[in-house]
Amino acid sequence: MRSSSSSSYSGDLFSANREDQLARRAPLSARMRPRTLDELVGHEKLLGPGTLLRRAIEADQLSSIVLWGPPGTGKTTIARIIANATRAHFVSVSAVSSGVADLRAAIKDASDRLGMHGQRTVLFIDEIHRFNKAQQDAILPYVEDGTVILIGATTENPSFEVNSPLLSRSRVVVLQSLTDADIDRILRVAIADTERGIGRRNLTIDDDAIELLVNLANGDARFALNTLEFAAAGMDGGSIDRELIQEAAQRRAATYDKSGEDHYDTISALHKSLRGSDPDASLYWLARMLERGDDPLYVARRLVRFASEDVGLADPQALQLAMAAQQAIHFLGMPEGALALAELVVYLALSPKSNAVYRAYGEVLRDVSETRNDPVPVHLRNAPTGLMRDLGYGKGYRYAHDYDEGIVAQQNLPDNLADRRYYRPTERGFERDLTRRLQRIYEIYQKTNEPEERE
Repeated sequence: MRSSSSSSYSGDLFSANREDQLARRAPLSARMRPRTLDELVGHEKLLGPGTLLRRAIEADQLSSIVLWGPPGTGKTTIARIIANATRAHFVSVSAVSSGVADLRAAIKDASDRLGMHGQRTVLFIDEIHRFNKAQQDAILPYVEDGTVILIGATTENPSFEVNSPLLSRSRVVVLQSLTDADIDRILRVAIADTERGIGRRNLTIDDDAIELLVNLANGDARFALNTLEFAAAGMDGGSIDRELIQEAAQRRAATYDKSGEDHYDTISALHKSLRGSDPDASLYWLARMLERGDDPLYVARRLVRFASEDVGLADPQALQLAMAAQQAIHFLGMPEGALALAELVVYLALSPKSNAVYRAYGEVLRDVSETRNDPVPVHLRNAPTGLMRDLGYGKGYRYAHDYDEGIVAQQNLPDNLADRRYYRPTERGFERDLTRRLQRIYEIYQKTNEPEERE
């Protein structure tokens, strides 16, 4: 028995020592993680004193939530604070390394805990967007019946990545990026903190160095703290300057996901800036996409689409230039090809705009899909055989070149759509000329619309 007790005591010492070593060696961002709501920096509108979510946490009456926000905004931190503040048992699962079996085991333990001790379980699923439909379905009944309180964390839009039934049983909490003032405050606390930060090293940091780091962090506290720690590596006393921060950071924190919502938000911003005839904003969003690694051919495809959808025939040159830019990207690649796209973006932004062709084609599609598909008018049909000629195919067709100005009126649409007018040009750019041309065509139609014997 004495030996067993000694072994148990040694194990406890080993575990305690191991946890102490892990805490000491943890990255600065982990060591400085807020432990209470009062220590939390930022998100005052969501978690400040008196807010609904904070009252629910403090009263231990939290229901299932999904925390949605960019990296480094505190999703895991908030989950851990809830674990410290609630009387519920806290279980953490990573969607990267866990499967359905892990979820079922956690849920079974939660069910036993609730039945035997009356204790609720908070199930925290980090990166919940990485779970597939089957994995999300596995926890749905237990979220619904209250066996577990779900806290999901995701950087992706839950509307697309979380099953609708699961989403309807949870409240989505949107976390915005931390402000520059928030990041500045977090950094200064870490520099001064002698217990968990780097305060014991007697380091100082230049104001312009902090300003640079705040700017590079893009609202990501984790990046800011870990860059600060790297810059301070091996230093005991002294000052951290701007050059040291630049060397430690190497590049701006990349919060851009080429396949995620940021990608689609940015291409939307580019498209709408072009439509708004703003060349400066258009160039900015183009550079954001290209510098963050978006496929330049994808960008080129979207610009070709813009040239035909939003510029249209107000400037027919736009589509030609768009195709030339696409060929330049094929020929040059990046980064040389970026200038061709920049030239195209400025041209498209400053071009007159018309969506007349886009609207016309949309109306045509509706008629094709929603109206009766009458046969092609007989006089428009080809008649390569005697039988077809005997059946009247092509009879009465008016050959336009036989008429003045090469224009003649005849029915070219099916009977049920004979009077439709789809294309209505604007008075912008080249479409002004097309409007006059179309008016002249309609005038000639009126003159040549007298019935004549068809041959």
